[in-house]
Amino acid sequence: MSPSRPAARKKATPKTHERLGAHVSTQGGVQTAPARGVDIGATAIQLFTKTPNQWRDPVLDGVRIAEFREAYAESGLNGVVAHDSYLINLASPEPGLTARSIAAFVAELTRCHQLGVPAVVSHPGNYIDEREAGLQRNAQACAEALRTAPGEVMVLLETTAGTGTSLGSRFEELAELRERIPDDLRHRIGFCADTCHMYSAGYDLAGDYDAVWAAWDRIIGLEHLRCFHLNDSKTPFESHRDRHELVAEGSLGAEPFRRIMRDERFNDLIKVLETPKGDDMVTNDRRMLRRLRGYRRGGQKAVR
Repeated sequence: MSPSRPAARKKATPKTHERLGAHVSTQGGVQTAPARGVDIGATAIQLFTKTPNQWRDPVLDGVRIAEFREAYAESGLNGVVAHDSYLINLASPEPGLTARSIAAFVAELTRCHQLGVPAVVSHPGNYIDEREAGLQRNAQACAEALRTAPGEVMVLLETTAGTGTSLGSRFEELAELRERIPDDLRHRIGFCADTCHMYSAGYDLAGDYDAVWAAWDRIIGLEHLRCFHLNDSKTPFESHRDRHELVAEGSLGAEPFRRIMRDERFNDLIKVLETPKGDDMVTNDRRMLRRLRGYRRGGQKAVR
């Protein structure tokens, strides 16, 4: 099903400090993304700067860059992040894939710099052979890309579900990855907390919310958390599977999302949905955003 057509010249409704939205399509060009965010009622968006399952990198000309910047400025949106390609593996032990991944990551950072997107969310990668070696390869490759690409775009390492040989399912690994980045680049490393991934990895947001965030603060530091992916899970606690579900309709239930939306520590952070879109690509996102805002308001009536 093709993504919905973006709304024209529509502006996001101002909501003080709110930075809430969803991952939106860039079909038709990256400049179409802001209008799609407005169309679902978002105040922030996440996007791909290229097709995520292909190596080929688009060339952004001056016209396309200007169109995106103008569309974003006129949209009234209050936040934007990118997500990198699914093919990139900065932890790979295979030299050819490592070189290709670094080049692709440099291109991701460069496009974000050109577009004015301040951060790119990135999976820490798969180590394949040995975890310790994978951590070191990821840190070295990430540092090389940060030094090569222009600008000061941040990298937000995403929590993972712990499937196979993926890195980043444990807070200790994420903290270690950041610590291995050279001192002069470390300020450009932050984190994105995916609620589905955290729960699947064994962090019980549903049953022990306070303890999870206390552990994050002790091991990583809450000051380094910059973004949320608000996804429920189709699979049980500690399943180590990455299967997203609509908010409050999976194994996490409503309470963790209610608490995140009311948690003052997270008020200014970008929060985006990566939940199932449905046939028309907009109705589910609109409904989930209404639901999340209802949680924030604290109303007792169910929000659908």
